[in-house]
Amino acid sequence: MATIELPQTVTGKPRELQGFLNHNVYHPAARGLARALAATPVTPNMVSIFGAAMVCATGVLYALVGTPWAIATGFALHLLWHVVDGADGDLARMTGRASPRGEVVDGLCDYGGHTVLYLLLGYALQQMFGVWVWPIVVGAGVSRIAQSVFAESSRRSYQYWAYGVPWIQHNRAVESTGVGGALARFYLTVSHALTGATEPVNALVASAEPDPPERQRIARLARETGRRTLLLPGVLGANPRTILLGLSMIAGSSIWFFLIELTVLNVVLVVAIAQQRGDCRRLAQLIARGRD
Repeated sequence: MATIELPQTVTGKPRELQGFLNHNVYHPAARGLARALAATPVTPNMVSIFGAAMVCATGVLYALVGTPWAIATGFALHLLWHVVDGADGDLARMTGRASPRGEVVDGLCDYGGHTVLYLLLGYALQQMFGVWVWPIVVGAGVSRIAQSVFAESSRRSYQYWAYGVPWIQHNRAVESTGVGGALARFYLTVSHALTGATEPVNALVASAEPDPPERQRIARLARETGRRTLLLPGVLGANPRTILLGLSMIAGSSIWFFLIELTVLNVVLVVAIAQQRGDCRRLAQLIARGRD
């Protein structure tokens, strides 16, 4: 796979892939935490599991305690989870432990922790509104999975095109069995269903790997034309969602958060998919035109 020079940032990620909070708060803090842990026996998987525990604790504070202080503490804990969520990957890279298996464990902890959070919030809502609330909670949870997979896959695809950074779709054989393999296959199935428009560009990029000048040209085109597609995936990412949930709890109920996921964020998802199709079509045309 061709190596594309990566701009120097606090996390090794290009600036356009970092929102305001990631660039200025979460990623620097995660990097510092990873440095502190690098000389200890703590492994990246341990950090991932601890992050999942933080999300579960947030659910307990929000749903089962529910006092103003518990809500404030839960909000702070959920915000701090973003630091821990970034630190496991930074620690893996610092200690030479980065692997597709670790990527799957990180995803399992992320989705598992938030599944517990949603179940706890649903239980609390049931006490207020009855069992009818569960279709809303489950629908919001399914929506979160689709929105999050689209957002992450879109960012990973851009990073592959523009900077040559591989991700789980390039290492599927490593995780072919067990729970990790099942999770990876599910993730990729959903990803392909939602981001199918990226496949022609992926094929063009892969075909250019043996030709470094052509690969560099494609990377330049991706950086020039592909950044616009990162805005809406950013809206569908974890950072806005954490803030929305916290504000919803401060407003008195998580029901507002679930309704926003079911309506507003799904509209954003549909618009983002349509935008991605047009942008990928234009990028593929630009790449092909340069080969004529």
